[in-house]
Amino acid sequence: MTKIQKSDADWKKELSPEQYRVLREKGTERPFTGEYWNHNETGTYLCAGCGEPLFVSDTKFDAGCGWPSFYQALQTEAIEEERDTSYGMTRTEVHCAKCQGHLGHVFDDGPQPTGLRYCINSASIQFQSPEKA
Repeated sequence: MTKIQKSDADWKKELSPEQYRVLREKGTERPFTGEYWNHNETGTYLCAGCGEPLFVSDTKFDAGCGWPSFYQALQTEAIEEERDTSYGMTRTEVHCAKCQGHLGHVFDDGPQPTGLRYCINSASIQFQSPEKA
């Protein structure tokens, strides 16, 4: 996968302030406030930074955590993982493999068949319905 390289100035021009804070500065939106935490339409969730398809609605579930949660990425190579020791915790950060935008974290307390819970910031993704694909 070809990686996207842009300057901070370019990212700031293309993203909203909240998207920039989350995607480029590894911010987190407050729970139960993001656009997609309670979103139940059929379609695909794309990276808000580069448009890479990341998750499909069939794998979205209500984890009760206040963020959009998915049990599987659309393609494993679309998501990269990194150890995150911020805030006195050890977690696994996930980011877009194409633009390196921060998406959220993945935990091992999700439903079957994977047992994973990708806990994703709404500001990191955009929804595409099948009609617009």
